[in-house]
Amino acid sequence: MKRIIFAAAVLLMACSCSQKLYNVTKSYDDKHFAKLQQVLDNPTTPKDVSYSFTEASDIGLVGKMFYNTPNPYHRIDTVKYKGMNKGENFQARSSAGLAVIFSTNSSSISVKTEWGQKYVANNTMPLAYSGYDLYIKNKKGEWQWAASGGVKPGKEEDNVVLIKDMAPGEKQCILYMPNYSEVRSCKIGVTVGSYIKKLDGQFRNKIVFHGSSYTQGISISRSGMSYPMQFMRHTGMQVLAFGMSGNCKMQSYFADVLVDVDADAYVFDAFSNPDYLMIKDRLQPFIDRMIAAHPGKPLIFQQTIYREARNFSLTYDAREQAKMDMASTVFSQLLKDPKYADVYFIQTNACAKGSHEYSVDGVHPDDHGYYLWSKSIEKPILSILAKYGIQ
Repeated sequence: MKRIIFAAAVLLMACSCSQKLYNVTKSYDDKHFAKLQQVLDNPTTPKDVSYSFTEASDIGLVGKMFYNTPNPYHRIDTVKYKGMNKGENFQARSSAGLAVIFSTNSSSISVKTEWGQKYVANNTMPLAYSGYDLYIKNKKGEWQWAASGGVKPGKEEDNVVLIKDMAPGEKQCILYMPNYSEVRSCKIGVTVGSYIKKLDGQFRNKIVFHGSSYTQGISISRSGMSYPMQFMRHTGMQVLAFGMSGNCKMQSYFADVLVDVDADAYVFDAFSNPDYLMIKDRLQPFIDRMIAAHPGKPLIFQQTIYREARNFSLTYDAREQAKMDMASTVFSQLLKDPKYADVYFIQTNACAKGSHEYSVDGVHPDDHGYYLWSKSIEKPILSILAKYGIQ
């Protein structure tokens, strides 16, 4: 009898929960739909809209390590900094991590691009490597996704309307540049008669993020979703992104670049590309050079993430574990020396505990995996920065 009563109680609870989960309804009257129809009948952006255009670099870019590059959308002057191979040279000329921050009262925002070398990949969305990602500050003062868009093949010169029919009033915007292709010109369009102007004071300090394809944002769906860009939005710290997909191996010519970057702190994803022997040979000399160039500045090294391609491949697993263990071994010795008092080694995580569902290709996380990575380093990095008065 007790079992029957218990079963009945469970059934009653299940039915009650099912109603809450599946039968959540609300009735709306004609006035409600008339109000919605009024919005549909009165778009704030007319069909025959015309746009006026402003060069994004004339408004001002954030995320640049150097503002004197001949092409403002290049991250590095590849004539000045020698030693890069063809692929690295292309990456240095991409606009990954760059953004323009502006305010406008326009009801619509568009973008026209003159392209240089374009990138194509099968593990990254075209919206990320040759598209734009728009965030607008909401009523809570938070950066909220608003739109993304890119050109269609064969129509590279088109005016791409990112969003239209926005409410009247000023909007505060971040427009992220493509994370891999080369941009020669980027013109932001607003409706004729509207204004667009530089928006200062949205991000503070300058934090360099140098690293691999993870730091550049391979496998993200849109350009604002790399973990450094998410970290920037979440914390308000300005990120100077120097991701070099597949090529971040503590090379001397990348050290040449970093030596010249004046920033408040330096964060490295340095163990994702080199093998364990390269880490053993290069890590300490690389750190020594950074200390000499930036004495008293925090140098924060991230352990590389767990790659899902390790799950069933013994050799892949051994190769990745050797990299992680060598980095840990080197730091276990270095951090005992007072010379390295401003050097830090932090852990990362791009997957929820017990889950293996956030990888795109076995190497790179998806958007949520990069979100988890960003959140996993947020508290450690902010705590370190606070020790140096970087708030």
